[in-house]
Amino acid sequence: MRKNLNRIIIGIAITAVFLMHAIHAFRLPLIDNLEAMVYDTRLRLTMPNTVDPRIVILDIDEKSLLERERGGEGRWPWPRDRLALLLDKLFDKYGIAAIGFDVVFAERDESSGIRVLERLGQRELREVPQFQSALERVRPQLEYDDIFARKMKGRTVVMGYVFLADEEASQKGMLPPPVLPKGTFGSRKVGITSWNGYTANLERLQSEAFSAGHFNPLPDHDGIFRRVPILVEFKGAYFEPLSLAMVRAVHGNPPVTPVVTEDGKSTGYSGLEWIRSGPFAIPVDDQAAALVPYRGAKGSFRYYSLVDVLNEKVPVEALRGKIALVGTTAPGLLDLRATPVDPVYPGVEIHANLIAGILDGNIKQRPPYVVGAEFVLLFLAGTVLTLLLPLLSPFRSVLASALALVAVIAANMTVFHYGNLVLPLASVLMLILLLFTFNMAYGFFVEARGSRLIAGLFGQYVPPELVEEMARNPERFNMAPRAEELTVLFSDVRGFTTISESLNPDELSQYINDYLTTMSLVIREGHRGTLDKYIGDAIMAFWGAPLADRDHAQHAVLAALDMMKQVKVLNEKFHARGWPPFAIGIGVNTGIMRVGDMGSQIRKAYTVMGDAVNLGSRLEGITKQYGAAILIGHETKVRIRGIVLREIDLVQVKGKDEPIAIYEPLGLESGVETRLLDEIKLWNQALRYYRAQDWDRAELQLLNLQKMAPRHLYEVFLERIAHYRLEPPGAGWVGVHKFDTK
Repeated sequence: MRKNLNRIIIGIAITAVFLMHAIHAFRLPLIDNLEAMVYDTRLRLTMPNTVDPRIVILDIDEKSLLERERGGEGRWPWPRDRLALLLDKLFDKYGIAAIGFDVVFAERDESSGIRVLERLGQRELREVPQFQSALERVRPQLEYDDIFARKMKGRTVVMGYVFLADEEASQKGMLPPPVLPKGTFGSRKVGITSWNGYTANLERLQSEAFSAGHFNPLPDHDGIFRRVPILVEFKGAYFEPLSLAMVRAVHGNPPVTPVVTEDGKSTGYSGLEWIRSGPFAIPVDDQAAALVPYRGAKGSFRYYSLVDVLNEKVPVEALRGKIALVGTTAPGLLDLRATPVDPVYPGVEIHANLIAGILDGNIKQRPPYVVGAEFVLLFLAGTVLTLLLPLLSPFRSVLASALALVAVIAANMTVFHYGNLVLPLASVLMLILLLFTFNMAYGFFVEARGSRLIAGLFGQYVPPELVEEMARNPERFNMAPRAEELTVLFSDVRGFTTISESLNPDELSQYINDYLTTMSLVIREGHRGTLDKYIGDAIMAFWGAPLADRDHAQHAVLAALDMMKQVKVLNEKFHARGWPPFAIGIGVNTGIMRVGDMGSQIRKAYTVMGDAVNLGSRLEGITKQYGAAILIGHETKVRIRGIVLREIDLVQVKGKDEPIAIYEPLGLESGVETRLLDEIKLWNQALRYYRAQDWDRAELQLLNLQKMAPRHLYEVFLERIAHYRLEPPGAGWVGVHKFDTK
């Protein structure tokens, strides 16, 4: 304990910060943002993603907004005599249970022209009895608001309206009677949202409607709509949302009763917890808002085009007995919201989800006591991990932290899904991760001294890659020689002696340093290779050890191709300095090699040995024989992909009895020109003629290739053909060329 006192003190301080956040001494915005994201994730993971058959949405969609000639009703709002006709069809023909309007009818409908006729009757035609008489006869047919209102009477029609928050907000239209009168909560502070104004429906319409509810979702700090206030306050009275009004309308309009806790004597907190109405209980938070129990993405309820209902194109059984909501998905009518399940979500479907949640009793609960639950969870997790992690090894620390995370997430998801209880999760997860990260970082920096010691002892013998690996896992690393399939690369500068004679010693030193540095970076940084050694201007590197690499052959060949690209870059740089250009040859081979710490008692090195290594060196040596920049062996060829290769020859190198096929990598498939691919096809045909001892056809093909693209490779084979014409290789010859020198 004394050894880890510093760690424990810092861990306690970290836990204390989170505890202060939990009791609202201050708030950490990052945790609040993460909490919202975690809630959304839990919601999406546990949504049923099914279609609720009880509720339908009558959609004012783009089809409905088309002109009459194209099958629609024209732009919104429609004449209210058409809406009156809609009510007749919905209740008389389709037999719906109730209809709710996610639309406000705040303005008088003057589309019939009645106001124009009235002005004429009051002015120009005031003295014309026939006009006055005709006007009185047709007035009932032209007062569309009255017609609409009469069709509502006696039917379960729920209107919608909106509250306004502006200080100077107007009060337009008629509000329904409040569900709770002024003074319901007395002096209690229950956190209900207050509004300053409203836009409601015409008095004529509201007075005939069954009821009405607001459609004011409550956006969170990130602009996402997760909640709807079940009670809102206006001038001391309390009003319900459209969703609750509809549920009450189809269940006999039971009264609304708030459930308020007592002031802290037994529970330690006070506030509004539930809203009850008949058989339904709705949990609410500290703002009297309910979390919307989203069923899934858009389409969790059946949509029917409103114009299809008006024209009776919807089957009767599709709507019979259903709760219907009239709303819009048309972008131009601006009722699309950002929600946890979809960034562009129809507002009308928010009401539908809440109606379904009230009916099913599955609305998530976030009561005031979650503050205490969060405090307890943070205290337990913080205390246990603060005391435990300093005592554990890195592996056991990872295991303990992972188990803590899994336990917290599993318990939280269980109560979320099965108990409909929303407990804070982000703060606990962040605390666990932060304590784990702190302890790992502390251990890392303290143990860095040991890593530096290892680097000092072994850095002069082995490559830096190995030193880093040993420093990270000293107890697991084994430098003993072992057999592994690896890929080795050899490169050498052509004619370096001539180059060195044209430069003074300082220039030569800079020349070779620039070359070796550039190529080493390609190998190490670009393609994860291990630098084995420099032999003058030659470079030896390998892939697959000490760090395992399944694609060691691929990385080695890609490194070789990139080295060739860097030759061009360096030559431009050297030319600007007045230095001679250079060319390199590269050999790459794959096979079983001995890798490990090898050498003498005086000096050892981490290196590779074996026949496969020697073959890689031989391939580099014969690149100049063919005028090839890179040569790879057959074992490398079968392990790479996506690289265009040209088969060069079948060769038997010095020290090997078996012939091998050698290939020249030319570039990635996506970067090789069609012209070169065509040349390779012609070359392959020439190679077949050559191996079949069809000298004439092989020679003709090679001459054509030489005209198309002169290459040293073609000259080599033309010389061989001339030789074999004089001294035929015999019947059993398959095209193998033997090299007697290294």
